[in-house]
Amino acid sequence: MEVIVKNPVKTNSTTISRCYIEGVQQCFILEDKDRGLTQTMPLWRIKLIKIFGKTAIPAGRYQVIVNYSQRFKKDMPLLVNVPGYEGVRIHPGNSEFQTEGCLLPGTSTSTDWINESVKAFEPLFKKIKDAIASGQKVFITLER
Repeated sequence: MEVIVKNPVKTNSTTISRCYIEGVQQCFILEDKDRGLTQTMPLWRIKLIKIFGKTAIPAGRYQVIVNYSQRFKKDMPLLVNVPGYEGVRIHPGNSEFQTEGCLLPGTSTSTDWINESVKAFEPLFKKIKDAIASGQKVFITLER
């Protein structure tokens, strides 16, 4: 299954994009500020540019798995092999203060804010879990 996050609106604090599965918009995604990182950059450069807790993950394509989160105490989606980052998950939240590189889904947006995150997260997570349960690999592409 392919999840595409694209058409970002960028501010000094956040990046809010539209999230599509197989071409159909599912929700919006809030991330930290985009600082121009890409998956193909050398790791030393990513680490030089990245500001901990205030930088969106590098643009690129990542596999998504579901595993147990110690922080959330339940299974959650995890992006695999994000250069310069660890534990990047898709989880509910409303602002940049609730993400440290993670992706926060919402049903609608305002400046630096995502609305009804739990309402948007549940169907997105179900589609990811169902795809994996059916034997598919799930990938997310972040386009900036």
